[in-house]
Amino acid sequence: MDRAVRGLVNAKQANLYTEEEVSVDKLADGQVVMSKGSGRQPVLAIKKDGKVYKANMSYNGNHVVDRSLIAHTIKYTNKFIDYRCFSHNFNLDLDTTEIYLPWYNTGELTTLRPAVGFLTPFKATCHKLIFKPPNLDDNADNITFAIKKIDNGDATTDSLCNYTYSTTFVDHTSVTINKSDWSASPTVDAGDVIAITVTASHADIVTSAKDFWVTSVWKMEIVV
Repeated sequence: MDRAVRGLVNAKQANLYTEEEVSVDKLADGQVVMSKGSGRQPVLAIKKDGKVYKANMSYNGNHVVDRSLIAHTIKYTNKFIDYRCFSHNFNLDLDTTEIYLPWYNTGELTTLRPAVGFLTPFKATCHKLIFKPPNLDDNADNITFAIKKIDNGDATTDSLCNYTYSTTFVDHTSVTINKSDWSASPTVDAGDVIAITVTASHADIVTSAKDFWVTSVWKMEIVV
């Protein structure tokens, strides 16, 4: 092997990586470069026809899409995260009795029965609970919200977490209970039965049956 060939074999590739973010002004048309990108992953970029085309790179199989992911067909082969909404609207002369809210219907109950429970097929976390009161007769009364569950494998109703809304209600104005507001993590496992209850602090919060609007949003860890 002559000296010229040996020099080519041992030569190192020119460094294409830069710590600077890629932009149209910094690249020549047709130039390819790798940079740190705007996130944690390095970016492979090329300038073509006055535009910069980029692809995020990964060392562990996790990919970050900077903006929208557009696809003709998405096929999941293992697991994905989804958010699902459930309606718990009811009409009642609400008092100090703990009421189990309905799922998919308008029939509330005072005990956990099939009409007021949801058998979740996936691990689920209550992302938020949205509550819209009617024209209340006493807006200063509190309402305690609670999440109950029946574990897979038994028939006992367990208290998972609760939250008391003690701020004065505004008629027909929604309030939101976020995940962080609950007294404990509002998460249940696949195969558990979920239930949501409300309890007023005073029987005079309403003096006749009225419409209450309730929607829960659950983060579902869906395993295909």
